[in-house]
Amino acid sequence: MGGMSDSALHASHWGAFRARVQDGRIVEAIPFEEDPDPADLLGSVPDVVHAANRVARPAVRRGWLEGRSRVDAPRGADEFVEVDWDTAIDLVAREITRVRREHGSEAIFGGSYGWASAGRFHHAKTQMQRFLAASGGYTGHVGTYSFGASSVILPHVLGFDANTSDSHAWDDIAEHTETWLMLGGVPTRNMKVDSGGVGAHRGARGLARALAGGARAINVNPIRDEAPTGAEWQPIRPGTDVALLLGLAHTLLVEDRHDRAFLDAHTTGFDRFADHLRGASDGIAKDADWASGITGIAAERIRGLARDMSVTRTLITTTWSLQRAEHGEQPYWMTVVLAAMLGGIGRPGEGFAFGFGSTDGIGSGAQRFRPPSHGKGDNPLAGREIPVARIVDALEDPGGAYDFDGERRTYPDIRLVYWAGGNPFHHHQDLGRLRAAWQRPDTVIVNEPWWTPTAKHADIVLPATTTLERDDIAASSSDDWIVAMKRAVDPVGEALDDSEIFRRLSLAVGLDAPYGSVDDALREMYEAGRASAARIGVDLPIFDEFWERGSTRLARVAPRNPLARLRAGEPLATPSGRIEIFSETIDGYGYDDCLGHPAWLPPREWATGYPLHLISHQPATRLHSQLDGGSVSRAAKIRGREACRISPTDAAARGIRDGDVVRLFNDRGSCLAGAAISDAVMPGVVALPTGAWFDPDPETGIERHGNPNVLTADRGTSKLAQGTTAQTTLVDIERFDGDLPPVEAFDPPRIARR
Repeated sequence: MGGMSDSALHASHWGAFRARVQDGRIVEAIPFEEDPDPADLLGSVPDVVHAANRVARPAVRRGWLEGRSRVDAPRGADEFVEVDWDTAIDLVAREITRVRREHGSEAIFGGSYGWASAGRFHHAKTQMQRFLAASGGYTGHVGTYSFGASSVILPHVLGFDANTSDSHAWDDIAEHTETWLMLGGVPTRNMKVDSGGVGAHRGARGLARALAGGARAINVNPIRDEAPTGAEWQPIRPGTDVALLLGLAHTLLVEDRHDRAFLDAHTTGFDRFADHLRGASDGIAKDADWASGITGIAAERIRGLARDMSVTRTLITTTWSLQRAEHGEQPYWMTVVLAAMLGGIGRPGEGFAFGFGSTDGIGSGAQRFRPPSHGKGDNPLAGREIPVARIVDALEDPGGAYDFDGERRTYPDIRLVYWAGGNPFHHHQDLGRLRAAWQRPDTVIVNEPWWTPTAKHADIVLPATTTLERDDIAASSSDDWIVAMKRAVDPVGEALDDSEIFRRLSLAVGLDAPYGSVDDALREMYEAGRASAARIGVDLPIFDEFWERGSTRLARVAPRNPLARLRAGEPLATPSGRIEIFSETIDGYGYDDCLGHPAWLPPREWATGYPLHLISHQPATRLHSQLDGGSVSRAAKIRGREACRISPTDAAARGIRDGDVVRLFNDRGSCLAGAAISDAVMPGVVALPTGAWFDPDPETGIERHGNPNVLTADRGTSKLAQGTTAQTTLVDIERFDGDLPPVEAFDPPRIARR
């Protein structure tokens, strides 16, 4: 589609930009001229494209190549041997064929998580799964780390996943909302990103408009600055939002402030839930005094808030983070129930919404055009996936039984892991446990541009290009722009596009190449998206015109709110056709950790006795673990380690000063971080962002860089959803007075040439 440009338009999860190139290197990412609020993260783009830890050539772990035991040569500690591409492709093809022949296709796990690229064609996970499906099938995964619990519970309660449906727009809130209860706040740092790319950031400005409308905003959060200045801060003990919501609901019930007409017309099971509020089954009324003892919020504050919400147009928003905790289904279910009791569901600026502050597009009045995409093919083993957060359970317990959403399933015997476009040594919990389980498969294969922790724990590493070394198309279902991601520089070293890697693998295992060329695939993908847009009244230019121009702006389409349709008499896709306050379906599963109605269930973690709650939220200086090696992320570290915020009270009690290196620890592990004392963090809480590249000390085992997932527990939210529970973690913290070990997170492993 043409040669490279020294100012090629490109796109990323954190924004569109023009790549300024000098002498074959990207020297600057210039924000897209149509973006009113570009992200600072663009400053890290040149750093990572030309980083010293790029994977330059295919590499094979020496112990695997020589057939040595992983006891003698474990993954993560062994050196690598560089090989040529023909050798690497032959090794991968032979191993995939062997595992299929000896153990069946279910023994191949097609992992990854999908955040590698905003481009819709060069999407590493999709490319990998397309190849594995065509070559015989694979074990995949279902759900996400972001909203794995709510994506299972909400279809039972609402008949659809409200995380990904049309939600309230910022202008609706500005015009209609009088009381805005922000459970988890509205963290603006996350509003700079979107999985399909961002052409023009609108989230932060939309939020400012919403708050300027005069709504009383209450930030229910252990951290004050998780919502904009101007919101009332209501500190709360982490993980107790359900108890607060129950206390609010009890006040509405006993003071006859609930909307009985709405409940009778549009919900089912309220009377059974009301019995639970009154304590009919357990003798415990879930009143404000009871909630106060759990949350730390004064009982009169809870009663007063319930009364205010009952006489104002109220919106309850719940962040995705609240479900990443033990019993994470409950805050989402209870958010819906409380909103139903207030009766505003289906009206603009009232009811509930999820994920505000999680991505740029949420709250922006999504146009819901289906962006062009490249299909991953039909997996012959579809329906046998495992929940995404249960990979370690599967590796540890092949053939073991587990519960998931009403089914009794069995873990496969995974012998080969293929990972492309993701970093489980960031996303997953209890990394010490993951690292041990990661030794179990016969082979781990990774496509990766950098020597990430996952690449260092692989057997075969295939160097992949970054987005700036190939052509692609970025498009998000909640953004106004489709952007041509034009190649700006030549591939680094011997890196190949993931599509080319899987084309070669397809030929090596006897399959036809999946497509003629990247140019043909992009054209076909775009034209399919153009036809889809036309069906909803959106006109797009032909492909050649789009590519020449570099971008095209979409006309917005008015969303169809399913809850407004419910209010108008259209049934939901639930068994009752109504909002299910009590679910006969879930009740029939007989789970002890997810009942037939929302409930407060104390987390097991609290029994450990550690004194501080760990909040491991998304970082402001990178996306997950992406860009951690860039200048923006490195500038925010303290003595080369991730900054951990701690209250003045907790710091003083431990003799910790601002800027000290500290050790966070519990029974699962320990890590070093830099102390940042802040009164924005309530006492009893420490906040350590996710995404610092995993860097365990080979001698002591302590994680040196500040990765909180050496501390988090790897257990499912409940038998229903089996989501992740990172936010239910207790730790302690102390000043580290020993010799500081070096941070080697970004160093490549030992590499020899064959």
